[in-house]
Amino acid sequence: MSAAAPSSPAVSSPRYALVTGAGSGIGRACAQALMHAGWTVALVGRREAALTETAAAAPERALVLAGDVSRPEAVREIFAAVEQRFGRLDLLFNNAGLSAPAVPVDELSFEQWQAVVDVNLSGSFLCAQAAFALMKRQNPRGGRIINNGSISAYAPRPNSAPYTATKHAISGLSKALALDGRAFDIAVGQLDIGNALTEMARPMTQGVRQANGQIAVEPTMDVQHVAEALLHMASLPLSANVLNMTVMATSMPFVGRG
Repeated sequence: MSAAAPSSPAVSSPRYALVTGAGSGIGRACAQALMHAGWTVALVGRREAALTETAAAAPERALVLAGDVSRPEAVREIFAAVEQRFGRLDLLFNNAGLSAPAVPVDELSFEQWQAVVDVNLSGSFLCAQAAFALMKRQNPRGGRIINNGSISAYAPRPNSAPYTATKHAISGLSKALALDGRAFDIAVGQLDIGNALTEMARPMTQGVRQANGQIAVEPTMDVQHVAEALLHMASLPLSANVLNMTVMATSMPFVGRG
């Protein structure tokens, strides 16, 4: 059963979005919220069956596009399909992400490092690059890109070098794209999320390692709050932009020393 959609006014004219990592968790919640708000959404991810489950919330407003965003040829095919079907793209939510095993950095294989970099950083770049090209040539031109930066864009967890490095890099990518997009009416922002309760975050409710080495349960928040934050950012006119927004469980151990 899909979660209830956040309350939000429906868009008054057709708007088209693409969400990566749309088969589960944050991506699914945000894609379904956009569809319930009247957007038509391209759902991108590696698992077609999971994307189809996301699309079931509003199949008339969904386009399922299975593909690996870390592969340039797959991204080209995805955006060609979007342009052919929609004719334009108003919003890209770069959400797809991987993490590596939480092991000491000297025990991490290069292949594990590379897999995270390929999806989290290169995948976001490839999708943003393709979105830029489409948004520059469509009429009317312009659009919005929102990158999922994560709390890890600011502070690491223990044994998280690949994930933390890519999310810090996303902050630089977001700022560079925001600057480069000005001339083309492309607004770029970053949504940094902390402890949204998805399957990926569920271990936090059992206890995860803290900076001091202790294992502690961490507070979480409903993933629908992330969807509501994304809808707010997406609803702004292109003359306004949320450059950075942090939405997090209020009492999670992020602000302070530890």
